[in-house]
Amino acid sequence: MAVVIPELYRTTVGKKAVMAVTGGILVLFLIAHMAGNLKVFLGASDFNHYAEWLRTVGEPAVPRRGLLSAVEVVLAVSVILHMWSAVSLARTARRARPVGYAAKKKSHAQGYAVHTMRWGGVIIALYLVWHLLDLTFGAVNPVGRNATPYEKLVADFAPSHWYVTLFYVVAVVMVGLHLRHGIRSAARTLGLAGARGYDLLAAAVSILLVAGFLAVPVAVSFGWVK
Repeated sequence: MAVVIPELYRTTVGKKAVMAVTGGILVLFLIAHMAGNLKVFLGASDFNHYAEWLRTVGEPAVPRRGLLSAVEVVLAVSVILHMWSAVSLARTARRARPVGYAAKKKSHAQGYAVHTMRWGGVIIALYLVWHLLDLTFGAVNPVGRNATPYEKLVADFAPSHWYVTLFYVVAVVMVGLHLRHGIRSAARTLGLAGARGYDLLAAAVSILLVAGFLAVPVAVSFGWVK
């Protein structure tokens, strides 16, 4: 078994399967993360309580932050495997066809998908680094690391920090486009029937997540959340 898994991963099918599974893990995380973010509309007390709960869930059976750290490790491994599989598949595709066919030009849809996944992945990776430095470690947050989670979030999207909000909006939109294409590709990779149904599912999940994540910065920017 220990030999079969690495051998399977070396194949194109194996890499696509890894991308599909790790992508599914990341989608579930995004849904949970979005739901947590929306608690900001319940007020500072509820939002801060939720943020603290994430760090204490499982106590005293597990150490403080134990389950949260485990989730972070799973997410980090998923992101690394997802990105590495994407890069490896892209290299394999280039080696298989180093010179494009003269008679067949890539369709606009294919070109759009490739650029969305490639540049979207880069923007998302940059956003993840900024997000960790900002809200997790507080290193680049306007109110510093000792402020409450609610204060950090509101400070981030204040009207005076419009450039932060703009970067966040671009990153979230790219996540949505990345998801839409990724879910459709994963469905086909895993051999799921009813491709049309999964196209609709991909669009619905993407729209839901983009709307949910953008609701918070929009509300803070317009003063609905203070």
